Amino acid sequence: MATRLDLELPATGPALVAHAAGDLRIDEVPLPQPAADEAVVEVAFGGICGSDLHYWLHGAAGESILKAPLVLGHEISGTVVRQAANGEGPKAGTAVAVHPATPGPGAARYPADRPNLSPGCTYLGSAARYPHTDGAFSRYVNLPVRMLRALPAGLDLRTAALIEPASVAWHAVSRAGDVAGKTTLVIGSGPIGALAVAVLKRAGAARITAVDLHPKPLQIARAVGADEVINAADTAAIAAVEADVVIESSGNHHGLASAITGAVRGGTVVMVGLLPTGMQPVPISLAITRELDLKGSFRFNDEIDQVITALADGTLHIEPVITHEYPLADALHAFEVAKDSTSSGKVLLSFGDAGQIQ
Repeated sequence: MATRLDLELPATGPALVAHAAGDLRIDEVPLPQPAADEAVVEVAFGGICGSDLHYWLHGAAGESILKAPLVLGHEISGTVVRQAANGEGPKAGTAVAVHPATPGPGAARYPADRPNLSPGCTYLGSAARYPHTDGAFSRYVNLPVRMLRALPAGLDLRTAALIEPASVAWHAVSRAGDVAGKTTLVIGSGPIGALAVAVLKRAGAARITAVDLHPKPLQIARAVGADEVINAADTAAIAAVEADVVIESSGNHHGLASAITGAVRGGTVVMVGLLPTGMQPVPISLAITRELDLKGSFRFNDEIDQVITALADGTLHIEPVITHEYPLADALHAFEVAKDSTSSGKVLLSFGDAGQIQ
């Protein structure tokens, strides 16, 4: 009897496409012939990211403005259904996670060992450049084999949809250096903040305090390893933490102010939450007089491999970050749920029933 892998792939498949602000559609998109170094992946799950929400709500994510319809999605897991024609990469039937970046040079200089900072870097599901780089919220997608990471046996595809954002959190924590035995503070307990809590827990932080305005994110933070939670309005309690390491993941100037005041003298603040473009009113004088190390954190490099290993060996506990799952047909409702941070963590789209190979 023929298996799915023996069958022909369709010429088209359903995909989630942002056309403009407020205009999100499930379109039937072509599945072109893959390049020699591309495998065909049948997507199982996709996590809705803040950038996906921004393209839907505003027609832009920061300075990346939609100029044409864009297939969203960069947090995905799936199964290879056709190996790359050059014979490289995972074979058909292999479960995979995806590293969505394609580093590239440009006019600006950057450290060669930090390709995430390359000025010509493109990312799946990004309108930063034109033509845009389509994402992978699609039933089937052609991806270069260098993006694919084979999953160890026992690591389920649902959890694997968190590998990309967990890699962002892992990179942020690594920017702080060795956190073992240290007092740590996470400002903003949305998905990235909660994943940072989980990474800090695995890395041996002595005490982890999580901050957010809402009970649901704090509940998730506790579930993945926070020792204490604080409401973001309690600025006195935040300042009293005196954390050696602070991970700022709220993405607003109030959160960055709390990160600065919550850090111990001589401490480190890692800024992974992306603030709006332009000037930000923060108490930078305190960072100077306390000799704080302020460090930016942007995406990730090879940390994805460490995340996969840690998930496979059970030392990284992130499943509670997933709070909702919807089929692709209910994508608009899923986005509505995802934008409400008071009641949701990571919202997943399931592509399993989106279509069948004909």
